[in-house]
Amino acid sequence: MEHLTFGKHVAVDVWGVSFDLLNDREGLEQYLIKAVELSGATVLSSQSQQFQPQGVSVLVMLSESHISIHTYPEKGFAALDCYTCGHLVKPETAIQYLLERLQPSQVHSKMLQRGTGSIEVIGETVNR
Repeated sequence: MEHLTFGKHVAVDVWGVSFDLLNDREGLEQYLIKAVELSGATVLSSQSQQFQPQGVSVLVMLSESHISIHTYPEKGFAALDCYTCGHLVKPETAIQYLLERLQPSQVHSKMLQRGTGSIEVIGETVNR
């Protein structure tokens, strides 16, 4: 099987998310794993870290690359990142699921086509 170097890398900044949601390590890890399943990717492992006094980082390693979230509950902010190789997995599906769970008031997203260097804005700042 040939490894594809081409893929999609979606980066999303969200604001206006509940403090409690952004500070829930276990809940966020479950959301990322579910997002991966919906996107068609394969989970290899996951790890998460609860920071003090607040904040969470979750990284899920995929057969196709990774998905992550880094939160700043005191600011209502989170940075989401999903990179998948090949053409079968849909990182946009994973990100959309996470946005439905987080319910941010503002979203700013970009998608990089890896291996080609092109950048596509897939959702300028959206106020909800």
